Amino acid sequence: MIDWIINFFTNRPLSSILDVLLVWYLIYRLIIYARGTRAMNLLKGVAIIIAAKFISSTLGLQTIDWLLGQIISWGVVASIILFQPELRKALENLGRNLFRNRRNQKNPSQKLIDDLENALLYMSKRKIGALISIEANDKLEEYIETGTVMHSEISNQLLINIFVPNTPLYDGAVIISNYRIAAASCYLPLSESNLIPKELGTRHRAAIGLGEVTDALTLIVSEETGSISMVKHDHLHRDLDQKNLRFLLDQNLMVSDEDDSEQDIFDDIRNFFTAKFTQKGGK
Repeated sequence: MIDWIINFFTNRPLSSILDVLLVWYLIYRLIIYARGTRAMNLLKGVAIIIAAKFISSTLGLQTIDWLLGQIISWGVVASIILFQPELRKALENLGRNLFRNRRNQKNPSQKLIDDLENALLYMSKRKIGALISIEANDKLEEYIETGTVMHSEISNQLLINIFVPNTPLYDGAVIISNYRIAAASCYLPLSESNLIPKELGTRHRAAIGLGEVTDALTLIVSEETGSISMVKHDHLHRDLDQKNLRFLLDQNLMVSDEDDSEQDIFDDIRNFFTAKFTQKGGK
């Protein structure tokens, strides 16, 4: 094994270094996007098997090395058979993302901001109470699991319909993750702070409570006054008009096309694993 590595780098120094760097970059990005999801358990299992294979090969444990080699060889074939529908969908999405004309496609962060703005202004005029949290770096899986999983495309019409009073999903928070509505009717942690003004209700306390433990951005529409508020960390922005609302949405949610395109392939990989293990967890 050691001799193979030495020969690998000796015969093709530049291409070998580039090859290794690309592989490590792909592994790193995959781990980053799998972190906080059930796919992380699968990656840990694969890492353990690969590490055991390397150790057994280095120490000359031929029987164990042969068994692990068989597991790896047949495991690839078994994964292709078991995950065939999901792999096909991931490859289709990969092809669309690689060859689509981006000039004709709206920036997803821009679309998210537009839909949020339209929905919030509509609900504010009609005093429809709403609570919407947008996931950032800290994962919101534990709160998503408390609600009704949707995994739906975002539209301002859907957001409005969710919060129409006396409908099945209006009570609780909508959580948005990876530019999709992950779940509705979710429970958020209530803040116990004594600094919160008495006139603010449960929605504001839930938004502040989530901001105390995560970096999520949460938007609130008051059912009593129709005022729009925003919470990020421990900052509460109250009574936002359209101009200030748009400014804060752009400031916190806007992502450039370059940053977004860099993540497309890894989003497909993450979505594949997340969808598969979510299905297994729901059975």
